[in-house]
Amino acid sequence: MFIPVQAGRASEEIALQIEAAIMDGRLSPGERLPSEREMQSQFGTGRGVIREAIKILKQKGLLEVKKGAKGGAYIRQLDVGNISESLALFLKQHPVEPEKLIEFRETLDRTITQLAIAHAEQAEKDELVKEALRLEAMLLEDEPDFTASSELDRQLNIMLARMARNPLFEWVMHAIQMGFNSHDYALYEDKAYRERAAANWSKTAQAIAQGELMRALGFIGYHYVLLRQCIDEKATLTNEPDAEFLQKDEQ
Repeated sequence: MFIPVQAGRASEEIALQIEAAIMDGRLSPGERLPSEREMQSQFGTGRGVIREAIKILKQKGLLEVKKGAKGGAYIRQLDVGNISESLALFLKQHPVEPEKLIEFRETLDRTITQLAIAHAEQAEKDELVKEALRLEAMLLEDEPDFTASSELDRQLNIMLARMARNPLFEWVMHAIQMGFNSHDYALYEDKAYRERAAANWSKTAQAIAQGELMRALGFIGYHYVLLRQCIDEKATLTNEPDAEFLQKDEQ
């Protein structure tokens, strides 16, 4: 399966060979790698180099190292959480300006909503309405629990993505909820916007449950109109010159 490597960047070459074997199916999830001694023989290198290669693959999330009688390096079964964590980390390291994010989120939400109306079971749609109404009630409290409401908002978005019956949308939504700063917090922090945004979530869910696509898309559009207005207002306030500073300057 493997070929000897040259000195120098040996550990990286070994990691690349193993990764290629995973990607093309020669190594399957749950399968154990050959022992360190066997890989030393196959790659023609020392144990330290083999261990460094395993460390590289473990950091990439491709291997799981187990101890004990059945210990060793095993090919890791990737799931949506692993994928989302990696993409979320990438997104956190590459910030996106608010308008670009809003544009992407609105386009994604419109597509997911259309698919959810077409493919989801009625029981799922009814559950979406139930949870959206619960979110609205939480946000209309005198002192909302923003930690709990933010988590419920995330779950609602993931629930809707799952209803689209396309795993790619669910994976992307998981990553967005984990890695993007969606700026929705800006709506929920402001009481006036919070009430309108909360009611709009409920109306969106109800339109989806009733199969009314155009109404649902209209509510989605309104959500992002509110979000743009809220962000613009906060940006204006942030950029306003300090009144006290101006008075001192005039004196």
